[in-house]
Amino acid sequence: MYKFLSWITVILWMVLIFNLSSQVAEQSNELSTGITEVIVKTVEKVAPMAEFDIKSFNNVLRKNAHFFAYLVLGILLLNALRRSGVNGYRSFALTLGFCVLYAVSDEVHQLFVSGRGGQVKDVIIDSAGVSVGIGVFWAVGKLVMRSKIRDKE
Repeated sequence: MYKFLSWITVILWMVLIFNLSSQVAEQSNELSTGITEVIVKTVEKVAPMAEFDIKSFNNVLRKNAHFFAYLVLGILLLNALRRSGVNGYRSFALTLGFCVLYAVSDEVHQLFVSGRGGQVKDVIIDSAGVSVGIGVFWAVGKLVMRSKIRDKE
């Protein structure tokens, strides 16, 4: 059951990424600008003297969204592979390879969406997110194993 649910979460996350990439430029910009405005208003409450260049901050937010989306995809895919019996470096390599290919396909997909375009820079950001996701998964796994060993002693 856990294996099935693991793969379902991977597929749902990929569908979310695809749907976000399918938004025309205006719709995508409205979403990120709305999120940026909420963040800026929240920060201004905490630090009223802070000054923001909304346009630059929005661009940073959009690039961080790429990173985060693929970090999560990397963790979800690695988990699904591990639950399916793929272990060790093979699971890391398959996760990285598949996610990079998905990032490339995502950018190609955006070439056909009004006002959007594919960018190599975004594939690099996505790949970095996957790499960090793999690292987080590995580090958490090591911590869990150490904890289990200590509990047995």
